[in-house]
Amino acid sequence: MKEIKVDAMGDQCPIPVIKTKKALGEIKETTLVEVHVDNEIAVQNLSKMAKQKNLEYTCEKIEDQHYIIKIKAELQNSETEQTKVEEETKEVCYPDKKTNTVVVLSSNKMGEGSEELGQILMKGFIYALTELDELPSTILLYNSGVKLSTEGSNSINDLKTLQAQGVEILSCGTCLNYYELTEKLEVGEVTNMYFILEKMSQADKIIRP
Repeated sequence: MKEIKVDAMGDQCPIPVIKTKKALGEIKETTLVEVHVDNEIAVQNLSKMAKQKNLEYTCEKIEDQHYIIKIKAELQNSETEQTKVEEETKEVCYPDKKTNTVVVLSSNKMGEGSEELGQILMKGFIYALTELDELPSTILLYNSGVKLSTEGSNSINDLKTLQAQGVEILSCGTCLNYYELTEKLEVGEVTNMYFILEKMSQADKIIRP
């Protein structure tokens, strides 16, 4: 049986799961994917993912802050692969049936409490967006959320990746001006509150982290 090692030591959620999904997606035969992580949250998330995919897995604690999750994966049969291809083709042929999802980022941090932790979580959230099978149509940034699309943001590359794949990145002009960031916008375009409201009112689904 082929084995693949995934090094996710030191990685924050959701990166261990994303790395593992990538490894699983590249297998060409029955494979044991061995994932190394340094925290129990990653172990729980990987275990949950394996259960959702109906994959055999084991978890082992090697030492403090070192865990190994082994996931056994088999290549999907040709019938399953054909169904997947047909579904993907259908999505390409009928793009109007895709969900119009708008992501609203009204802050440069996620949740309440530690500002440092909140910024780490927001970076992880935006990175996770780049790995979605179906990307949002638009990302709206206002209030301190505009700091994410301007000079000095550690999410610029991820936002540019999303933009390159057709995601519309829009930052509130009033907010950019308030924070004196108008000249420091690095990704996306400037918008106004009327257009923000219009995008939100027309959305099939709105995601607010």
